[in-house]
Amino acid sequence: MKDPKVYFGLLVSLVVGLLVPFGVHAQDAATGHFRWITFAVFASVITLTMWITVVAARKVRSASDFYTAGGGISGLQNGWAIAGDYLSAASFLGIAGLISQYGYDGFMYSVGWLVAYVTVLLLIAEPCRNIGKYTLADILAYRNDPKKMRVVGALSVITVSTFYLTAQMVGGGVLVKTLIGIDYDVSVIAVGILMLVYVLFGGMVATTWVQIVKAVLLVIASLLIVMLVWVPYGFSLPAFLTDIVGDAKVQVQVAKLLGDPAKSMTAAELGQRFLEPGLYLKAPIDQISLSLALVFGTAGMPHILMRFFTVPTAQAARKSVVWAMAIIGGFYLLTLFLGFGAAHLVGPAVIASVDAGGNMAGPLLAQYIGGGPESLMGNFMLAFVSAVAFATIVAVVAGLVLAAASAMAHDLWVGVIRGGEHVPPHEQVAAARVATVLVGAIAITIGIASKGQNVASLVALAFAVAASANFPCVLLTLYWKRCNTNGVVAGMIVGTVAAVGLTLISPNLTYPKVVRAAATKVLDAESAKRQAIAMALQSADATEIARATKESAALDKAVKKAHEDLLKVEGQETSFIGLEKPAFELKNPGIVSIPLGFLAVILFSLWRRDSRAESMWDEVYARQITGLRAHKASQH
Repeated sequence: MKDPKVYFGLLVSLVVGLLVPFGVHAQDAATGHFRWITFAVFASVITLTMWITVVAARKVRSASDFYTAGGGISGLQNGWAIAGDYLSAASFLGIAGLISQYGYDGFMYSVGWLVAYVTVLLLIAEPCRNIGKYTLADILAYRNDPKKMRVVGALSVITVSTFYLTAQMVGGGVLVKTLIGIDYDVSVIAVGILMLVYVLFGGMVATTWVQIVKAVLLVIASLLIVMLVWVPYGFSLPAFLTDIVGDAKVQVQVAKLLGDPAKSMTAAELGQRFLEPGLYLKAPIDQISLSLALVFGTAGMPHILMRFFTVPTAQAARKSVVWAMAIIGGFYLLTLFLGFGAAHLVGPAVIASVDAGGNMAGPLLAQYIGGGPESLMGNFMLAFVSAVAFATIVAVVAGLVLAAASAMAHDLWVGVIRGGEHVPPHEQVAAARVATVLVGAIAITIGIASKGQNVASLVALAFAVAASANFPCVLLTLYWKRCNTNGVVAGMIVGTVAAVGLTLISPNLTYPKVVRAAATKVLDAESAKRQAIAMALQSADATEIARATKESAALDKAVKKAHEDLLKVEGQETSFIGLEKPAFELKNPGIVSIPLGFLAVILFSLWRRDSRAESMWDEVYARQITGLRAHKASQH
C-alpha cells in the first residue's frame, strides 16, 4: 500500500468515524433539535480544508515543497498565513473572555502580542529569509559549526514546539468539548489526525492555505459579530462605552473583583472602573516579565521563523510581516468589542457559569446576537464560531508539528546523521513524513495524558524559552561579528535551563498545601452560604429567587471542584520537585532568563574566538542586507 492516496483515504475515514458519534455523545452546547446545524457547519469547514490538502499534495515533490512550499508564497498570502499561525484559539476565545471578565486589562494581552511583530519586522524577518533555508538551525549554522548548530537548534525547536503543542492539544480538547459537547479524548484524537492529514500529505503548502482560510474565517466571524453588536449604537464608540459603564451586570462584576473597596463606590464609578487598568494585572513586574517574553519570544518561535522561508524575495518577507501586523492588529482591535459586547449583552456571571476562564464569551455572544439558544440563527452563529475555533486549533497545531518535524528530519537526520544536502530529495521528504507521524503521535499521547491538567503556563513557558534561548542566539548571530559557536551553544543551554528551571520553582506549579488551604476555605464557608441561599429562595421576589438559584449552582460547582482538588493532592505536601511554596515569585521568568541568555552568548563568544565565524562575517552581513545568493545558504 505505497500510494499516498490510500493512506489519505484511511485517515479521512478515521476522522469521519470519530466525528459521527459526536451527535450521540453531544451535551448541552447547542439545543438538541438544532444539533444538525453544528455538524453541517463543522463538516463544511473540514471538507474545505481536506480539499485544500488534496490539491496541495499534488504540488509536494521535493523537500523544498514540503518545508517551505517551494518559496512560492506571495507576501500577502504569507501575511495571512502568519496571522493564521499567530491567532490561536487563545486569541479568539481567551482574550475576548479576559476582557469580558476584567475589562481593560484583558486588552493588554492584545497590545503585547501585536507589538511583538514590530520586533520581528525590524530585526528578524528579512535577514532570516536571506540567510536560512528551512529552519532555525539553518540560520545559526550559516557562520557557525553546522553540526553543533543543528543539534542545539533542533533540540530547542523541539522543546519550544512541545510546550506550545501540548498547550494547544489540551486547549483543543477542552474547548471543543465545551463548544460542541464531545468527549475530551475523542476531540484530541480528531485534532491530531486532522493535523496529520494536513502536514503529512500537503506539507507547508497545505498548512499555509489552511492557515489562510482559517484566518479569513476568523476575521469574518469577528467582523460579523462586532458589526451586529455595534450597529444599535450607530457605530458610536462613546455611546457603546457609556452603555457598558451603566450596565448593572458589569457593575456587579467589578464590585466582586474589588471586594471591600467597592462598598464606598457609586454604581457609575464601578462601571467606569471596568474601563481602567488594575482589575486583573495587579503585579506590574510580572506583567513586564510576561511582555518581554511575548515580544522577544515571537521573534524566536520556530513556526513563525519558518514562514519567512516560504516567500521568494526579501521584499516579500517584509511585505508579509506588514500584512500580518495589519491583520493581527485589526483582529485584536475587534477583541475589544467582542469582550465588552459579551460583558454587556451576555453578562460576566453567565459567561463564567459556562466556563470559569471566560473562554465561551465569543461563542455565547454570537449565539445571543443570533437570537438566543432557542433560535435557528442563534445556533447557526454558535456553530459557525465553534467551527472557526476548531479550525483555529487544528491549523496552529499543524504549524507547530511541521516546525518540530522539520527540526527532526532536516536538521538531525539530513544535516547530522546523513551528513548534508547530498541526501536524495525523496529520502528527505520520506524522513520529513516519518518525523511528522512521530511528532503527531507524541502530541496526541501527551494531549490525552494531560487531561484535566492546568497547562496554561505552557504557552508562556514556550514563549519564555524562545525569548531566552532562540532570540539571543539568532539576533547576535545576525548582528554581532564576535558571536560564534561557543556562544550560541551556551546561550541555547543557559536560556532554556533558566526559563524552564525558574518556571519549575514559580507559582505556575501545583503546591498541595496552597491547594488544600483554598479548597478547605470553600468547604468551611459552604454551610453559611447554603443557609443564605435557602432563605433567599423562600422570598416572594422573583428576581431574588433567580439570583439565589444562580448562586446555588455556582456554589455546587465550587464545592465539587474543592472536593476534586483535595482528592488530587491527597497525601502530598510538596510540588513534584519538592517545594512547599514557590521559590521564585514571578509567574513568567522572562525578565531574568532573557538577560541570562544574552549574557551567556556574549561571555562564551568572547571566551574563545572562532576564526570561521569571524571570517564569514562580511558575507553574512552582505547577504542579510542584500539577499544575494540566498538560495545557496544551506551549502555552508
